[in-house]
Amino acid sequence: MKNRLRVITFILMVLAVAAASDLSLVQGDSVGKNVPREDRWGIYALDLATEEISLIYSSPMKISGLQLNGKGDTFVFSQAFGDASGQEEICSIRSDGENVRRLTNNTLMDTYPCWSPDGKKIAFLSFRDTLDIYVMNQDGSEVTLLYDSGSHDGDIHWAGETIVFTRDNRIWMMNQDGTGARPVTDPPRAGEWGKAVLPFGDYDPRLSPDGKRIVFERLVDDETRHGNYNLYCISIDSSSEQALTSTGYTQGMATWSHDGSRIAYVVTAVGEKGVYRIYMMNADGTDQSDVTPEYFPEAFLCHAGWFSPDDTVFFFVGEWWEGESAWGIGLTVAGLLLLLIMRTHLAR
Repeated sequence: MKNRLRVITFILMVLAVAAASDLSLVQGDSVGKNVPREDRWGIYALDLATEEISLIYSSPMKISGLQLNGKGDTFVFSQAFGDASGQEEICSIRSDGENVRRLTNNTLMDTYPCWSPDGKKIAFLSFRDTLDIYVMNQDGSEVTLLYDSGSHDGDIHWAGETIVFTRDNRIWMMNQDGTGARPVTDPPRAGEWGKAVLPFGDYDPRLSPDGKRIVFERLVDDETRHGNYNLYCISIDSSSEQALTSTGYTQGMATWSHDGSRIAYVVTAVGEKGVYRIYMMNADGTDQSDVTPEYFPEAFLCHAGWFSPDDTVFFFVGEWWEGESAWGIGLTVAGLLLLLIMRTHLAR
């Protein structure tokens, strides 16, 4: 319990630093279009061709870790509950916004869920003694520990028979039964602390649809308190590492399109300026562009998301920033502000 409190305290410190950043977004022409709003947080659908947006689900509590199953009919995500610091639960909802279900129910942090390829299982992170990888049935039954390295593990993604994750500030992969864990990347200065609020290293891996490549973000310098990241791609055999971006923005949580041709990601800061906009690029890093509609208002923050099965719609978590509650501004994107910290050895 003492270790857990130390981690939660540090998380709150990170949030305070992030909240102090200058939030400056582009305000575009809103004539004829607007972003629907109910509560502070929501799951949104953006039509990439028409730039029309619709609200699927809304909550006053924080939503993160959104992922759509292979059939395209059910989302899984984590949501904050209660007043306990760090309490999150795994939830699901149909893609039409109906049948919201709370799949875990405890006082722990259960977060960062991802679907198995067949949609029958959900892997997720649970912070008990350490942050470890668990798996359960799609209805929340039969919760089982899948992998525990002895320290904090995070940032999971499941494709084919492989699960990729972050451990010791590096990208790792293992078999879907939790065996055969091995490191894939070996970034320079991994685990070294600088002036940024997180240590140097690689984070948030996502397997390509064919299971042959992994996209991830790497902290490349600490010129800003948020940290400067670039997106990289590497083959699962640890060969052919390639930098996809060179901007050094605070960016990450990349997502592959289902046809494998595009990668979506979120830029949350440029220098010290908060941005929170959706970007896309080709899988080889070319044609990087901000695809966030210009009519999105200044106070609407875009967090990480997921493509529809036909790649025509991008689903994402939206947050309405409340100026009187600066704690709501995340460090980077949903998932980074909590999970990357807890896999370090601060709680040991």
